[in-house]
Amino acid sequence: MAKVLFLSAPAHGNVNPTLGLVSELVKQGEEVIYFSSDDFKEKIEKTGAQFKSYAEDMDIFKIGKVPFEPMHRILKSADKIIADILNQVKDVKFDYLIHSMAFPFTKVISHVLAIPTVSSLAIFAGLRQFEERSKQTDVKPGTEEIMEAYKNISQKIRKTYGVQLPPSIMGLLLNKGDINLVYTSRLFATDIEFFDDSYKFVGPPIYNRQENMDFPFERLQGKKVIYISLGTVFGNYSLALYDVFFKSFNNADTIVVLAAYNVDLSPFDIPDNFIVRNYVPQSELLKYTDVAITHAGMNSISDLVNNHIPFVAIPLGADQPLLAKRAEELGAAIALDVNTLSPQILQDAVEKVLNNPNYLKNIKIINDSFEQAGGYKKAVEEIFKLKREKGIDN
Repeated sequence: MAKVLFLSAPAHGNVNPTLGLVSELVKQGEEVIYFSSDDFKEKIEKTGAQFKSYAEDMDIFKIGKVPFEPMHRILKSADKIIADILNQVKDVKFDYLIHSMAFPFTKVISHVLAIPTVSSLAIFAGLRQFEERSKQTDVKPGTEEIMEAYKNISQKIRKTYGVQLPPSIMGLLLNKGDINLVYTSRLFATDIEFFDDSYKFVGPPIYNRQENMDFPFERLQGKKVIYISLGTVFGNYSLALYDVFFKSFNNADTIVVLAAYNVDLSPFDIPDNFIVRNYVPQSELLKYTDVAITHAGMNSISDLVNNHIPFVAIPLGADQPLLAKRAEELGAAIALDVNTLSPQILQDAVEKVLNNPNYLKNIKIINDSFEQAGGYKKAVEEIFKLKREKGIDN
């Protein structure tokens, strides 16, 4: 069968939605070589793909000490990163490329290899605005250094590979493919008129992630369970948020599971009814969860909807405000403003989504639309259709 190169942006929100897709491709006989960071090596190898690591840290979503620091660092190493990828796969003749939409050097690699492309969208909300911003070329105060670096690397790449990069850095993060996989349904999508026929709504690719099950599940038995997670990128958004959580749910009759990824909570006296972990086995944990509080990342929303769990959204950035708004518009959640949040407001919202059956009813309607979209099996069908159109017969 076909040989597939996968270039992922090494962040949970980009990698996790693709694991089921890659697993299904491998089951269908495709040979997948998947580039990411070592943090995801075990997960990726469990899908049956061959893992390879980038020469540099490619996590463009990592929050740096100064604005644009991750992208600036990646741009300075662009020639090394591109050359290393091409060197690692120089003996392989690929049939097509799958890539995160935000993988910045997609255009270069696809041009050199001359193969069709499939874009994997970790974000779909707000793409119209993002596309408009990507066309702006004015230099804003504070961005002079990174814009100069981009100008220099653009010239070098054009000279070396004959590829013209987008006019602005934002364009590096908006790489459409011959087809574009969107991990939601048309019902849940925002600004549906933006998406042309190349966008394939395949729904959330529900997949057994084979998680580490080291967790005290026995403490959840017979208790009301609240699950709180702000994700892996925004966990350190504000320690004041955790103070609100602790004050809101200091109740011995309730167990609160708090996923606090790389968050230092030592300043707090954590209530005894809280179970705080850097990592939790979310898929299994949701079987015990009665209600959740989420930052409204798409992967989190998809998991909650799939498990029919009412939730309160506290969007913190990126596409989260749009996703939280959409969930609220569909009657599936309550979205709260992080700037005006208080223990009483949070308590009231949690009680409302938990006790008003309309929230669960609307969650089930959304989940039906997710299931009808087809999941990763539908994604594979779309990829194989592209193969046929491109004359790839293996």
